Amino acid sequence: MPHLTCFSRNRHTAIEIIDESTLRSVCRLQDTLTDARIEIRVKLPDLEIIDAGGHFQRTRRAECRNLQDALEKVRGVRIGSGMKKILTGLLSETTACQELGVMLEECCQAVIIGFTKDFLVRCPEDPQEAFGFFRGMVEKNTRLLNRCAAFAPGSSIVEGIKAEDA
Repeated sequence: MPHLTCFSRNRHTAIEIIDESTLRSVCRLQDTLTDARIEIRVKLPDLEIIDAGGHFQRTRRAECRNLQDALEKVRGVRIGSGMKKILTGLLSETTACQELGVMLEECCQAVIIGFTKDFLVRCPEDPQEAFGFFRGMVEKNTRLLNRCAAFAPGSSIVEGIKAEDA
């Protein structure tokens, strides 16, 4: 029997309320080649990143082994629109570790999505009303586009909505 290549990946991001003015967002990436954890602390209500840390416990990429200088660069950044572009610009000055940018963006998006949970409990039970509820939510906050399967390209909920529409 020929040797089969096997690869699996899990990425998990969570937010935690530390106190009335601070959130923590943690992204954990584990796959066949990588074991990494990145964490940011965010000051409320400004959504300013006040601390960033983490490490790659296992990686085949040398550029992902020493991240302290790169993580220092994100301190003081405010979470908002254009995070991917902002993070790419900041990190490209100090590291070629692409996974770090993806994980930091996930941390930031988790903070944004975390503020929608109180709103989501108000979703109507009627399917047609729920459809309008979610569509209106994305129209008002286009940062939600492509953040989950329901808001991904091809979903009827987001059909015709563009990021610049909001």
